[in-house]
Amino acid sequence: MAWQASLDLAYRLDSNGKTVLAHRHDGPLRVFHSLYPEGPGICHNVIIHPPGGLVEDDTLSIRVDVASGAHGLVSTPGATRFYRSGGLPATQQVRISLKPGARLEWLPLETIAYPGCHGINTLDAQLAEGAEWIGWEVTALGLPGSGQPFDCGCLHQRLSVQGCWLEQGRLDATDQRLMHSPMGLAGHRCLGTLWLATGSALERARRERLLEAMQALLPDTLQPVAAGVTCPNDRVMVLRVLGPLVEPVMALIQTAWATLRQEAWALQGTPPRIWQV
Repeated sequence: MAWQASLDLAYRLDSNGKTVLAHRHDGPLRVFHSLYPEGPGICHNVIIHPPGGLVEDDTLSIRVDVASGAHGLVSTPGATRFYRSGGLPATQQVRISLKPGARLEWLPLETIAYPGCHGINTLDAQLAEGAEWIGWEVTALGLPGSGQPFDCGCLHQRLSVQGCWLEQGRLDATDQRLMHSPMGLAGHRCLGTLWLATGSALERARRERLLEAMQALLPDTLQPVAAGVTCPNDRVMVLRVLGPLVEPVMALIQTAWATLRQEAWALQGTPPRIWQV
């Protein structure tokens, strides 16, 4: 039997300036109690999915709304797993809406595409004037450390910020040019993307300062990871990383997140405790 699950998260400021969360769920999606390791202005939450992964015809729907002035940080305790499918796709869809002056950090652990999976993974956001969003997506194809190469299956992915950024693609294990060409994944099996997206144009001086901070983190060679950072437009900055395994990709992504958080928002990059569990 397929799982159909939804989770709605709504962050707002209360009368004391504390970011508080109201949530509701249907099916096997939950959220841990709110934590405030940085004080009342930033609400940390962890989304849990007790089944542990998605099989064919499963659908997980997550919606995150952040009211003006509120700041939410959302992570997960483990990977999102797309398991082998007999034909029908498994789907995870995330929709994000930030009101003026809102901030959100979307920091899930990696997505794993198991051999033979048929997955659809989408993340769509709407950002109002003055809103800012730091997020990442790290995708692992197969489990090479366990002798399970990504030799069949596919994962469709889409990432969009309304009005300024759209990336989508099909990671097909049988597409040899994509999987092995230097113009594709060049044999790597983990890809990561970290971004800062804003509802208003980044001032040029700020944009260049953030780019310089990210460029200082990039490795000098293509080993153990290949990475680059760019601004496709004046509302988005993107760091891209390719590597053979999750660990070196995630290590660079997390370091870059901490640096970006400090440079963009003057906040310390203290990792959420769930990452250490």
